[in-house]
Amino acid sequence: MMSRSYTNLLDLASGNFPAMGRERKRLPKIMSVPGNIAELDDDQTQSVMSDIPSSVSFDRMIIVANQLPLRATRASDNKGGWSFSWNEDSLLLQLKDGLPEDMEVFYVGSLKVSIDPGEQDDVSQLLLEKFRCVPTFLPPDILAKFYDGFCKRHLWPLFHYMLPFSAEQGGRFDRSLWEAYVSANKLFFQKVVEVINPDEDYIWIHDYHLMVLPTFLRRRFNRVRMGFFLHSSFPSSEIYRTLPVREEILKALLNSDLIGFHTFDYARHFLSCCSRMLGLEYQSKRGYIGLEYYGRIIGIKIMPVGVHMGRIASVMRQTDEEGKIAELRHRFEGKTVLLGVDDLDIFKGIDLKFLAMEQMLKQHPKWKGKAVLVQIVNPARGRGVNIDEINVEIQESCKRINEEFGQPGYQPIVFIDSPISVSEKVAYYNIAECVVVTAMRDGMNLTPYDYIACRQGLSDSEAHLTSTGPKKSMLVISEFIGCSPSLSGAIRVNPWNTEATGEAMNEAISMVDSEKELRHEKHYRYVMRHDVAYWARSFLQDMGRICADHFRKRCWGIGFSFGFRVVALDPNFRKLSIAAIISAYTRAKTRAILLDYDGTVMPQNSILKSPSQEVVKILNTLCADPRNTVFIVSGRTRDSLSSWFSPCKKLGIAAEHGYFLRWSQKDDWEVCGQSSDFEWMHVAEPVMKLYTEATDGSSIEIKESALVWQYRDADLSFGSAQAKEMLDHLENVLANEPVSVKSGQFIVEVKPQGATKGFVAEKIFTSMAESGKQAEFILCIGDDRSDEDMFEIIGNAVSRNILSSKTVVFACTVGQKPSKATYYLDDPAEVISMLDSLAEASHPSFSSDEEKEESPS
Repeated sequence: MMSRSYTNLLDLASGNFPAMGRERKRLPKIMSVPGNIAELDDDQTQSVMSDIPSSVSFDRMIIVANQLPLRATRASDNKGGWSFSWNEDSLLLQLKDGLPEDMEVFYVGSLKVSIDPGEQDDVSQLLLEKFRCVPTFLPPDILAKFYDGFCKRHLWPLFHYMLPFSAEQGGRFDRSLWEAYVSANKLFFQKVVEVINPDEDYIWIHDYHLMVLPTFLRRRFNRVRMGFFLHSSFPSSEIYRTLPVREEILKALLNSDLIGFHTFDYARHFLSCCSRMLGLEYQSKRGYIGLEYYGRIIGIKIMPVGVHMGRIASVMRQTDEEGKIAELRHRFEGKTVLLGVDDLDIFKGIDLKFLAMEQMLKQHPKWKGKAVLVQIVNPARGRGVNIDEINVEIQESCKRINEEFGQPGYQPIVFIDSPISVSEKVAYYNIAECVVVTAMRDGMNLTPYDYIACRQGLSDSEAHLTSTGPKKSMLVISEFIGCSPSLSGAIRVNPWNTEATGEAMNEAISMVDSEKELRHEKHYRYVMRHDVAYWARSFLQDMGRICADHFRKRCWGIGFSFGFRVVALDPNFRKLSIAAIISAYTRAKTRAILLDYDGTVMPQNSILKSPSQEVVKILNTLCADPRNTVFIVSGRTRDSLSSWFSPCKKLGIAAEHGYFLRWSQKDDWEVCGQSSDFEWMHVAEPVMKLYTEATDGSSIEIKESALVWQYRDADLSFGSAQAKEMLDHLENVLANEPVSVKSGQFIVEVKPQGATKGFVAEKIFTSMAESGKQAEFILCIGDDRSDEDMFEIIGNAVSRNILSSKTVVFACTVGQKPSKATYYLDDPAEVISMLDSLAEASHPSFSSDEEKEESPS
């Protein structure tokens, strides 16, 4: 029976997660992260808020995957109990070899068999006690829509570059399948909650079945250490963006701390999607790739998985003892065996492999009667798209080619579609001269690794059990599979080009033995060193590194639905208290107020850029107080700022990031830059024009002291690439000019050296001190990267004697984001409200005098 947590699937899929009802829990350990201050569940009694530290002295790993690494059997009469054992061939079990010996490992996942509801409690208890496994029992209706529906009919085809162009080709997007996917992920989440100790545990989530699980976990436990590894390929942004729930899945994955991929191509596509759809840019530092997301750094891990060498050696011993290798050698005596081992799937390219074999026999008749392609087909893992059709096509091609090229005692293609044991597969690997993989897309494909390990055989002391003499192997592999980049000695092919693939197969089996030996040795060194333990150890190390400062930062959750994310900021970073700033403001005798314009007192998305009457009135009131020195510090031109703030007679203006400065309307403009020579513009502007012509949607803004190239309206990926190229170009041609070339958010700017907001702030504070009015109160507000220069100067001003140690400083950024400022306000509306409160706190007479001065006669 389904609990009430899952009754409203529409709410669940839309992200309106219902509160979980209390359920009987047999499992201990539900602890909270100290300082977890954001719990969005409606039922607050379910929030995990304890500050009691964990008593566990070592870390644990909770591995979450669609299926547990177990085998299940039952008596044939269905009356006996269930019997369970480890699945030694499961990657999830094998990766334990890469984890510390004292690390306790729990598994959360579903079983391959259906367990009667009346037996589920007993099975759960058995698996927990004996295997530390927590089974997730999916109701049949959810299971069908989750696995065979959304996973196999939407995600799997899309991740392998297949778009649903028609209802027959995979079908249109079905929201009920998405709802089931979310429901299933929440069921997995509830099972994780039963065993999690978020103070101590690492959580490692595996594959595309559970891509929204990180949001459920992060929403409940803000600081939990969590990694995700995608074992499938990840498509290009042009393919992925067709998914109707594209942003929900991306944002859910970004609630992980570390996201792993097999190849750089997959990671690059994911990063491109984050850039194009979420506006996030990645940074690479000391070999690590990271995405900054609301103060958290999400690591991007590129590490192909490996095989378990010990397990392969064990199966090889068993294979030899059973005599399977000798049996196959006798069966194929005098033949050159090429081998294919694939799942029954439309993307494995089995039919293309058969066509390539046909081409090889046509172009090289010498192999007729000698070369045999043995194709082992593993059963389909689910009812995916067009499985029946592709099976019929494969069978027909096999029959046709065998009829055309076969002869008594010889069939060019041996097709094995019945289940065979692992030891039989190892025997085929051992006798094959070449393995052929022609998958059209595949996340990794470990068949070549298994083959290389089997061809190497056992250690010297056991060499008599398998083949003796020099070790050799050959690979013909598709360039579209994940293992291709790591196997540099393989012959890579485009599987759609069957003629070229046929030639590659001929080249592989015709190659001299010495060349085969060299290629095999190179591959074996790689496979041996980069085994599954190496992969798991590397992933855990990176997870530990990326999560090192989890408990140092202040974290809280914001957002609804799959827009939920955790903001992680410095513990000293806090919201500006209006009461605190007014108290300090009224006590101070000399004050400096420095305000950015766009994004601070004027919303960024406002079409009308001139200040409102409300802002003008507030600024006039603040300027009227003789204890105040008020400045607008902006990147805009002095003409624009002078025009907009003409009603503010006593307002100071620093234009173009401080290159031009004016203390009040009656004063002349000062030039604060180190140089007034703008000949460099004649060099920089033509360069920018070249890139503008080549980059649709970009433009140039020409200021008196600076040139700005912006690409906000261009294709962001192309614009970013062009910006990097332009930055390098401009730095070269302007190397001897007194200018700085910098990149910002969607811009590249060239401006005189020393023209920064930080320099302006320092000049204002110094001038006030020299006139005997050293500031006792400073308010500095800004919203972007250029304002960080002001915050940095303020932070160092006391040590440089620019400010007194008694000066009260309020450095404030707009928006909750990492900053050198100590305070934040959420948006320009809050900034204006705060400034209005300060204006009211000024002496009433100053306000009334200003109003008289501005009133018409």
